[in-house]
Amino acid sequence: MLRARHVALLSAISLGVIATSASAADGTAPVSSAPSPASERPVHELIDSRPGGLTAEVVGLRAAKTSYSARAAEENVRAAAAHVDAAWAAFLPRLTATARYTRLSKFTPPSLAAGSLVGTLAPPGTVNPPTTAIGSLSFPLVLDNYLLQASIVVPVSDYFLKINQAYSAATHSRDAARYDAIGARAKSATEGKLAYYSWLRARGATRVAQDALVDQQAHYSDAQHVFDVGSASRADVLRAETSVAAAELQIERSSSLVAITEKQVQLATHSNDNDKLVPGETLETPLPPIEQDTNALEREAFSQRMELRSIDANIAALRNHSKAAIGSALPSLSGFANGYYSNPNIRRFPMKDEWFPSWDVGAQLVWTPNDAFSGRFGANDFNAQAAALEAQRVMMQEAIALEVLQAVTGAKEAHVAISTAARELASASEAYRVARELFKAGRAISATLTDAQTELTRARLDALNAAVDARVARVKLDHAVGRDAKQLAMAP
Repeated sequence: MLRARHVALLSAISLGVIATSASAADGTAPVSSAPSPASERPVHELIDSRPGGLTAEVVGLRAAKTSYSARAAEENVRAAAAHVDAAWAAFLPRLTATARYTRLSKFTPPSLAAGSLVGTLAPPGTVNPPTTAIGSLSFPLVLDNYLLQASIVVPVSDYFLKINQAYSAATHSRDAARYDAIGARAKSATEGKLAYYSWLRARGATRVAQDALVDQQAHYSDAQHVFDVGSASRADVLRAETSVAAAELQIERSSSLVAITEKQVQLATHSNDNDKLVPGETLETPLPPIEQDTNALEREAFSQRMELRSIDANIAALRNHSKAAIGSALPSLSGFANGYYSNPNIRRFPMKDEWFPSWDVGAQLVWTPNDAFSGRFGANDFNAQAAALEAQRVMMQEAIALEVLQAVTGAKEAHVAISTAARELASASEAYRVARELFKAGRAISATLTDAQTELTRARLDALNAAVDARVARVKLDHAVGRDAKQLAMAP
C-alpha cells in the first residue's frame, strides 16, 4: 500500500514537472539551445549505483536478521521449547521427599493394673504350673515425632492417556512457533526489498525531475532571447520563468520522497542514521524468466508457505490437547513406593523413642467423576478451536492462490512493460530530436518542442517504473510461493 502511494506520488511529481513545460509553449520564433541531458542519459544511470553499494538481497538479509518482529517470534520459539521440556519432564516418575517434625499433646496413657496379668516361670508343657502375679503394665508415650520419607509414583495409565498426548501437543506448538519465526523473517526481508526498490524509484524520479528542470531553464533562456529580439511578449517570458519555479518545487518534493524512502531502508535494516546509503544494484541486470504454470506455483506455495505450516502444526497440537483432555476423564492407574525413617515408627509396637526404617509398595486406581465432565468439555473446546483453524487454512489457501496469481500476472505485466517502455523511450527520444531540429530551423513552434519534451520525460519515467516494477514483481512472486522463507530456513 505504501509503495503504491509512493508510485502515485512519483508519477504526480514527474507529470507535474512535465506539465509545467506546457505552460511555456507559444508561437515564438526558433532559438537554438543546448541539448537536454534527458535525451541522452540511459535509464540505469538515473539510479547512480556504485560497486559495493547496497543491493536488494543485502537489504533483505539485514532486515530479516535485525527485524524486531522476527526477534519477538524467536522468543516465542524459546517459550514453546520450554513447554516441550516441561512436557518431557512429565514422563519422569514423580519423586517426593518429606521431612516432618510433630509435637504431640501430653496425656496420661492407660495402663493395666497390678494383678490383672499372671505368668509362670515353669518350663513349657508343665501341668498346672505355679503362677505369679505380674505388676502393672503401661505403654510409653513419645511426644516428639520425627519423619523422613521418600516416595515415588509412576503414572502408568497417564503415559498412554495424557502425558504422551501433551508432549506431542507441545512439540507441534514449538514447530508452529518456528514456522512463525521463519515467516516473520521472510516478511521482513520482503518488506526490506520493497523499501529498497521504492528508494531506487525515488532516486530515479528525482533525476528525471532534474532533467526536466534543465529543459525548463533552456526554454526560459530561449524565451528571454526571443523577447529581446522582439519576437515574443513579456508574458511568454514570465510563463517560462513560472515553469522553472514549478520545476524547482517538484525537485524539492521528489528529494523529500528520497529522504523518506531512504529512512525506510534504514529502519528496515536498523542501520545508523549517519550511515550513507549508496545503491549498488543496477537496473541493467537481466532478470530470470517468469514461470508460466500457475498451478505448479500454487502447489509450491501450498507446500512452502510458513503460514500454512504453522496452521497445520497448531491444528495437530489442538487435536493432541483434545486427546489428553479425554484421557483425564478416565480412571488413573499408578504404582507407588514409600520409604520411611522415623522416630518413633508407628509400625513398631510398642512405640519406642528411637529411629527405625520401614517401607511399603502398592498400586492405586483413582477416578474423579468431576474430571469426566471437565475432560469432555475441554476436549470439545480444543476440537472447536481446531475446526476453526481448519476453516482458516482453507481461507489462507484461497488468499495465497490469489496472491500467486497476482504476482505472476504482475511479473508478466512488468516484463511486457520493459519492452514497451523501451520502444516508447526510443520513439520519444527520436521525436524530441526531430522536433528540436525543426524548431532550430524555424519550421516548428515552441509548443511542438514542448510537447515532444513532455512525451520524452513521461517515457523516461515509464522506463524507470517498468525496470523497478519488474524487480518488485519478482520479489512479490518469491514471497507468494514461499521461496524467500525456504531460503531463510536453509540459512545458518
